[in-house]
Amino acid sequence: QYSFKEVFGTLVVQKELFDVVAKPLVEDLIRGKNGLLFTYGVTGSGKTHTMTGSPGDGGLLPRCLAMIFNSIGPFQAKRFVFKLDDKNGVEVQSEVEALLERQKREALPVPKTPSGKRQLDPEFADMINVQDHCRVEEVDEDNVYGVFVSYIEIYNNYIYDLLEETPFESIKPKWNSCNTPVRNGDFVPPQSKILREDQNHNMYVTGCTEVEVKSTEEAFEVFWRGQKKRRIANTQLNRESSRSHSVFIIKLAQAPLDADGDNVLQEKEQITLSQLSLVDLAGSERTNRTKAEGNRLREAGNINQSLMTLRTCIEVLRENQLYGTNKMVPYRDSKLTHLFKNYFDGEGKVRMIVCVNPKAEDYEESLQVMRFAEMTQEVEVARPVDRPLCGLTPGRRLRNQAFREELSRKLEQRGGPIGADPEEPSAAELFFQSFPPLPSCELLDINDDQTLPKLIEALEQRHKMRHMLAEEFAKNVLAFKTMLQEFDSSVASKENYIQGKLAEKEKTITGQRTELERLEKKIKTLEYKIEILEKTATIYEEDKRNLQQELESKSQKLQRQASDKRRLEARLQGMVAETSLKWEKECERRVAAKQLEMQNKLWVKDEKLKQLKAIVTEPRAERPERPSREREREKPLPRSVSPSPAPPFPVLVPCSHSRSPVPRALRRRHSGRGVPAGHVPTETLLQPRVPRAITVEAPSERALARCDRYLLTHQELASDGEIQTKLIKGDVFKTRGGGQAVQFTDIETLKQESPTGRKRRSSPPNPDPAGDAADSEWTDVETRCSVAVEMRAGSALGPGYQHHAQPK
Repeated sequence: QYSFKEVFGTLVVQKELFDVVAKPLVEDLIRGKNGLLFTYGVTGSGKTHTMTGSPGDGGLLPRCLAMIFNSIGPFQAKRFVFKLDDKNGVEVQSEVEALLERQKREALPVPKTPSGKRQLDPEFADMINVQDHCRVEEVDEDNVYGVFVSYIEIYNNYIYDLLEETPFESIKPKWNSCNTPVRNGDFVPPQSKILREDQNHNMYVTGCTEVEVKSTEEAFEVFWRGQKKRRIANTQLNRESSRSHSVFIIKLAQAPLDADGDNVLQEKEQITLSQLSLVDLAGSERTNRTKAEGNRLREAGNINQSLMTLRTCIEVLRENQLYGTNKMVPYRDSKLTHLFKNYFDGEGKVRMIVCVNPKAEDYEESLQVMRFAEMTQEVEVARPVDRPLCGLTPGRRLRNQAFREELSRKLEQRGGPIGADPEEPSAAELFFQSFPPLPSCELLDINDDQTLPKLIEALEQRHKMRHMLAEEFAKNVLAFKTMLQEFDSSVASKENYIQGKLAEKEKTITGQRTELERLEKKIKTLEYKIEILEKTATIYEEDKRNLQQELESKSQKLQRQASDKRRLEARLQGMVAETSLKWEKECERRVAAKQLEMQNKLWVKDEKLKQLKAIVTEPRAERPERPSREREREKPLPRSVSPSPAPPFPVLVPCSHSRSPVPRALRRRHSGRGVPAGHVPTETLLQPRVPRAITVEAPSERALARCDRYLLTHQELASDGEIQTKLIKGDVFKTRGGGQAVQFTDIETLKQESPTGRKRRSSPPNPDPAGDAADSEWTDVETRCSVAVEMRAGSALGPGYQHHAQPK
């Protein structure tokens, strides 16, 4: 999506486009400001049609010309009053010098300037038939105006004058293989023009033909004459494709009238020269789509290069304005951008019309065109132009015309102008002819008494008539004086009335001015308050952002502290649970060991009491001689082969509120003198008793989930060849992932030992003759230990038991 200042549909008429785009440029032109109008787009998108128009519906160019001449038509100077020099300047001549210039131009054999009274070419007559009569309001009527047009084209980065009168074949120029024109008599190639800079640092084309025109028909005829010379060609995309950039320049010179409002003021500093450039750019195109070869390929390359330079200049200008940089704009890379350098630097207003053809084949090129056109909207290049002040009273032209009309009317009232017919009688002569004629005054006879009386009578009649005329004149004078007095009184009353009205209006105006001043002060106060409020709001918003950031940082810090606290609490709870469990186990172990120790002491005391009782109660008889210990040492009891160790298997203890049960008891039975250990099954040898235990071959997660204690039994051969059983104990914990973990906390070792077979006598040998009491009289350790012994596992006392505890 792309956004533009104005978007026109496919059915838009030329007038609507002109009113929005070109009309403001024409108004600025008449007010002394410069303007530049581009048409930009892909080949075949309608640029030339937008600029020129079609028969019956003129485009932007003829409408601009019509608006200019509709506005300044009655105020145009005579031809050659304004004279352009060769340095992009203008001079003003007097009417005599202009007349001599016209006579000199008419004597030259060159074609005359086209006249609007001639028959128009029917080829373009319909294009300039604009019925809108659009004109600029508030044209300065104290100025005289002159319009000059020129038409150039930029072809292959060369500038050519399309109005130059040379024998030039426009459609098919002849070029050889070296890209140079063929030098023959039939074809004279045009001379490329040079760009130069005037004293005001404005660029212009040296030696370019500039024609003064006085009407829309003359100007468009000049344009059409140059249009026929413009280079167009048939390509794959357009039957009549423009192969060059055309520039139609309209220059408007204006100068003020003198103080009398009759002639042009002869001061060059008071001349204002403004120009409007209408540029029809060549279409951007891809050479692989146009299938161009030879000259067409070279033309397309130069067109694309100049358009790319235009893009680059606009992009650099935009970057300089947006970011405050001072990069050099590459105007000189192309003649197109070099010519209009002043416009981009701020010497006028620039408008661009983007033409888009909704064809699928032009999709990518149209995207590039719209992207560039959207970017150009961000470049501001217009700046005001100061017009010179002439210091003369406005309205001089109208006053001069009114003075001439009044002068001619006065002359008519006074008997006509100086050159009137002498035979026509004047008013004084007619007045004297109304008197009666005088009789003859000759006195030929002394006695003549008729001549004098007749003369006296005639003079008396004339005297009476004169007296009557004088009275009538006095009456008329009196009546006229009365009328004048009445008129004066009426004028005075009207003046008084008008003065009263003016005083009222002045009071109203004064009140309104006071109100305006009050409102302006109020507006300024409100603007100042708004500015303060905006600054306060900005400060508050900044404080709000800072507080929000601080709040976010504090909340994040609190979250981190809370997570650290939870982690620390979990760790402390684990350590507390672990420590309490450890000390509970240690207390239970110590209590069990103490209980076992006390039981062993009680057992020893009981055994001693039993022996003492037996010694006291048994009769003294001879007892057989006890075999020597040496013989017993010589004949040791044969030891049985130790069975193979049983494989370890775990014992799982279910969860309960009590502590984990320690193996309660182990039984060892000895019958006779040392029962061989090999006669006892391995699986039951030295096995702990665990109530409510779950015995499995391999622990599983399901079984571990039902228990909180773990016991692993392992049987192996000890270093002395006896079987020993290791009890590896642990606790079951739940993991964060939902599984089970075992932590081993203790190891107990159960070991089997066989007696050596040596006996001792508990009393001194006394031979007793009674042989049936021999067995009861002999006592030894094996005999006394032949009873089953039951004690707690893990005790450090008792024969054949060892306890090993390992820390975590």
